[in-house]
Amino acid sequence: HPNWSKYIFMYYVKGAAAGGICCSVTHAALCPVDVVKTRIQLDPAKYSKGLIGSGRQIVAAEGVGALASGLGATAAGYFVQGWFKFGGVEFFKVNFAKQLGERRAWDNRTSIYLASSAMAEFIADLFLCPLEAIRIKSVADPAFPKGVAGGINHVVSTQGVAGLYAGLGPILFKQVPYTMAKFAVQGKAAEAIYTAIGQTPETATKSTSLSVSLGSGVIAGVAAAIVSHPADTLLSMINKQSGAEATGSTTSRLIGLARAAGFKKLCTVGLLPRCVMIGTLTAGQFGIFDTVMGALGAEKFHFHNPDAPAKH
Repeated sequence: HPNWSKYIFMYYVKGAAAGGICCSVTHAALCPVDVVKTRIQLDPAKYSKGLIGSGRQIVAAEGVGALASGLGATAAGYFVQGWFKFGGVEFFKVNFAKQLGERRAWDNRTSIYLASSAMAEFIADLFLCPLEAIRIKSVADPAFPKGVAGGINHVVSTQGVAGLYAGLGPILFKQVPYTMAKFAVQGKAAEAIYTAIGQTPETATKSTSLSVSLGSGVIAGVAAAIVSHPADTLLSMINKQSGAEATGSTTSRLIGLARAAGFKKLCTVGLLPRCVMIGTLTAGQFGIFDTVMGALGAEKFHFHNPDAPAKH
């Protein structure tokens, strides 16, 4: 039976800190890929040579520094988002399991993953949205002020606070299904890998656990990338709009952009680089999360099958 006394306030703080670190480190490391991906989505005609070719094109035209556009906003935004996302998932997951009891928690574990991740992601996005708007604007417009504070001041003075949240609808529309797929698929994949190797999270060595985190993270990342890709493309498009284009409600602008682009294009433009990026990113996140949790002396909560033979 789970020892509920371990899951106190400090457990969630450690989970949130591990989440902040894993998201910030992985997103900052992939910042150059993100810059190229965002440019391809914003201007496919100009950047038509794939990920590597487009990267070379940007460096040739603007120098290697261009690949670090929005690095500060990326690191800060994803630390805050990871803090609430991973910390929130642990909080909601443990508390749902506690309320339902071991048997019902085990039987409904996928639903618990989906509900916990949706709730945690919603809270995290309220903090991420302004920083993501700054990141996309700094990638799209080389003249945009450098630095997070300068960027926020510029947007607030020209568009008001609402300018920072113009992308909230699309971010929720992209991130909530993405996070639900990421945590539910990772939970299922990790479980399947442990079953296949005849181990459990409790009996596995640290290196085996890390391998399972990385393997299940890749599977979860690719699933999550495919689910959220149409919304990711729309998000880049809506943040690019300014002035006369940026009039009307967010919903009407989204529908207009989706109609103009067409469903096939939304689902496929830049999908392969995104699968590679999110697969790597998610494997890194779960690997770093589990490692940091271990280093902080916290044991990650796992659902327990009440019918499993007891450990001796």
